[in-house]
Amino acid sequence: MTLKLTTSTRRQALLGLAGMASLVMTPVAQAQQVFINVLTGGQSGIYYPLGVALSQAYGKVLPAAKISVQATKASAENLNLLQQGKGEVAFALGDSVSDAWKGDVEAGFKAPLTKLRAMAGLYSNYIQIIANAESGIKTIADLKGKRISVGAPKSGTELNARAILKAAGLSYKDFAKVEYLGFGESVELMKNRQLDVTLQSVGLGAASIRDLAISINIVVVSVPADVVAKVGDPAYQAASIPADTYKGQTVAIPTVAIKNILVTHEGVPTDTVYAMTKSMFDNLDGLVAAHTAAKGIVKKDAAVGMPIPLHPGAEKYYREAGLLK
Repeated sequence: MTLKLTTSTRRQALLGLAGMASLVMTPVAQAQQVFINVLTGGQSGIYYPLGVALSQAYGKVLPAAKISVQATKASAENLNLLQQGKGEVAFALGDSVSDAWKGDVEAGFKAPLTKLRAMAGLYSNYIQIIANAESGIKTIADLKGKRISVGAPKSGTELNARAILKAAGLSYKDFAKVEYLGFGESVELMKNRQLDVTLQSVGLGAASIRDLAISINIVVVSVPADVVAKVGDPAYQAASIPADTYKGQTVAIPTVAIKNILVTHEGVPTDTVYAMTKSMFDNLDGLVAAHTAAKGIVKKDAAVGMPIPLHPGAEKYYREAGLLK
């Protein structure tokens, strides 16, 4: 028997097939959707503008991805969020990454964060101790009895502060007042004479410190090499802040440098991490335009000395670039 389909019947049949096709295709389309949340730091720091620049670079090679940039309390929070799958890319200080991998409770990690994977070594942070010249502070020993801000609680800056102050024979109990504030808030209190000193672990030429140096006369306090050695952590390397980095700072100042690391987690697809790693190095000019600290990102050193395993996607890029055997 032959069935004759009317125009109306044909239309209903086609609509039915289209509906079935959409049911089949929808999960596939959803599976292909890529979400990239870039975890940074406070908006007055360096991580945030670099995160924005990275997101723009990622958008060029992953146009279908939904990319966002999140301001955070930086290193420790970023690494915990990665472990929880609440971000795909994060900035963090090298010592914080090492502490996270080991599960150092004092550093803010209740258990080892074993899902973390490295993407790239970045520029170095410099521990910059900036005092109001009116406070009379000239050396690290002079900090005793003063009012200080040491960074947001459990941030990379605050962990650096603990390590350096301990190596210098100081503890938080030795200060008249200790504030746990981000860079921007610390600077505002310094301008209003409510703090004597701010310790900031950040790239050279930080906007927050440049802003402060324009508003008041500052002293950049040195961290001697013997104090750096007493920290006992290979992530802490003796370095110096070049002369004229900030207004009124006419000589180079000894301090300590710690490398920043771009981190992801094991759940991010290999192809996605490969594309993101490659796009960063293909768009370094954009990062430098966002902040001059990015001048310290050197491709040949990017996979060297990582405290955690490289992500397979990043490893693939470095092998193609001839940087890994």
